[in-house]
Amino acid sequence: MTAMVIPAWVDGTLTPVEKLEVHRRGLRHKAVSVFVMNGARILIQQRALSKYHTPGLWANTCCTHPHWNEDNTTCAMRRVSEELGITGLQMHPRGVLEYRAEVGNGLTEHEVVEVFTAEAPADLPMRLNPEEVAAVRWIDLYDLAAEVERHPDRFTPWLRIYLADHMDAIFGVLNRA
Repeated sequence: MTAMVIPAWVDGTLTPVEKLEVHRRGLRHKAVSVFVMNGARILIQQRALSKYHTPGLWANTCCTHPHWNEDNTTCAMRRVSEELGITGLQMHPRGVLEYRAEVGNGLTEHEVVEVFTAEAPADLPMRLNPEEVAAVRWIDLYDLAAEVERHPDRFTPWLRIYLADHMDAIFGVLNRA
């Protein structure tokens, strides 16, 4: 199997670089994050235990890196399907954020990430890819923020950053039903 190549900045130029090398070197790179929503509830995933970083931690619905020359919206839809077996959602861009976080094993995520939300029914059909996802659950946004604050070690660094620094930009004002 060939190593995945993703868009990363090397000496100020966007360049295709092997994904693991990007994380080893902490290169700034393109990424996509998706939050599938049902009103004020978010579908979160627990990362598979076999993942090379942050295994077993809870994250947003889906996050990934676009392939070289892949459109971010196409990437978001592709990866939600590959990881969770979810299709047919309309992605809503919520902006571009940048963060840097150590993710363990000497690896660093330094992402320029386009964030998307997508509305879905609570009984959304899913087919989890066990190589990517150990479990999923729906949780109210504000309950999630409180849980992340109480138990940060159970969540990925990027989800902690999104909720601490970018919650309003990503979610706006949500009605609590």
